[in-house]
Amino acid sequence: MRRRLATVRVRITVVAVLVVGLALLAGGALLLTTYRASLKNDVETAARLRSRDIADAVKSGELTSMVAASRGDESLVQVVDANGVIVAASPNVDGEPTISHLRPERDEYLTTTVDHLSVGDSPYRIVARGVSVRGTIYTVYVARSLEGIDDTTANLARLLVIGFPMLLALVGTTTWIVTGRALRPVEAIRVEVEGIGAEDLHRRVPEPDTADEIGRLARTMNTMLGRLQDASERQRRFIADASHELRSPLTSIRAQLEVDLEHPERADWQTTERDVLEDAVRLQRLVDDLLLLATAQATSPDSARREPVDLDEIVLREARRLRSGSSHTIDTAAVSGAQVVGSPDELFRAIRNLLDNADRHATSTVTLGLEEQDDGVILVVRDDGPGIPTERQADIFERFTRLDDARARDSGGAGLGLAITHAVVTAHGGTITVENAPGAQFTVRLPRSPSTQRGRQPPSA
Repeated sequence: MRRRLATVRVRITVVAVLVVGLALLAGGALLLTTYRASLKNDVETAARLRSRDIADAVKSGELTSMVAASRGDESLVQVVDANGVIVAASPNVDGEPTISHLRPERDEYLTTTVDHLSVGDSPYRIVARGVSVRGTIYTVYVARSLEGIDDTTANLARLLVIGFPMLLALVGTTTWIVTGRALRPVEAIRVEVEGIGAEDLHRRVPEPDTADEIGRLARTMNTMLGRLQDASERQRRFIADASHELRSPLTSIRAQLEVDLEHPERADWQTTERDVLEDAVRLQRLVDDLLLLATAQATSPDSARREPVDLDEIVLREARRLRSGSSHTIDTAAVSGAQVVGSPDELFRAIRNLLDNADRHATSTVTLGLEEQDDGVILVVRDDGPGIPTERQADIFERFTRLDDARARDSGGAGLGLAITHAVVTAHGGTITVENAPGAQFTVRLPRSPSTQRGRQPPSA
């Protein structure tokens, strides 16, 4: 029972019935009160009109005919002089004592309600009116029974008592049916999601052909499942590639050591040590790249510790390094002063990876450009190599991506350089794009430091 009460359908139905029930109670009470007040006001109005007619008759001397009760008139009428003597009365109170002791002034009305009179046990509404005849004040009393009001109000209350439960039952049934139909797609979505496991991310929830909240929920859920599927596939590829990259140097180290230990008489330990050291350095570089990539992707622009960084100094220093070990021309004529706020080590690694990548694929020239604009700092790295196929440009920032899978890993790297650059730039609130211009041109946009002074000259290249 507790589980059933927890369902949205039951809660909505219960709330709807409670709200409508409270509204009906409040409305019924207001209706009864207003209706009773209206009937009571009608009774008093009729008594006032009757007292006015009798007052006019007192003034004109036609009192006897006016006091006589007409057929169907249940009013009690008395005319009392200034001494309290009844000078006229309707037949239904003839011989009875004064029905009230109100003494209004001339042409003044006074009203009261009494629980009962000697002629009846029901409550009465009494209107007293003062009238002056030749200096003598007479009081006209007109009383009308309220018994009919009580009966009419009671009948209306009984109708409400009978009708309200029927109306609440109708509201509850309608709400139950409507919410059931509205939530049926949600239940279908829940059942489908419940059956989706890590190996079933290709499945999608049913999408109702509507533009309401449930339709948008289904489409959003499918979009999320698509992202999860993509992330899962990328994670599998990453694990497989990382395992392969880590296994290669480890396998090489183990193989060399096992051969030398198996045949010590033929072992060249110095050569083995150099080879093992190269594999260990490669292994360390790969682990460092993976750690840097994980750190950069887990860092948001606002969470890391930042400081002002002269980006032009890093670019020119890396350009000097390339010139010293490369046969290509490194053109830095378009590099001007630029400062950003970020991590110097991460930015240094990102720029080094970009320049090494350009130098690796260039035919003769690597061109660098750096400038400040109103909306940030722009770094351009362009080589005159064969460029990047358009269909592969979206993949080059993925981990372990190589455009030429057949080339040697030692010359091509592990395929983490551009992924690290992309992660670092993103973590600094920037963007990186690639296009053929011809050759490959990488454009990095970073937010400009607020304290940057325009016109600052870069250090000598």
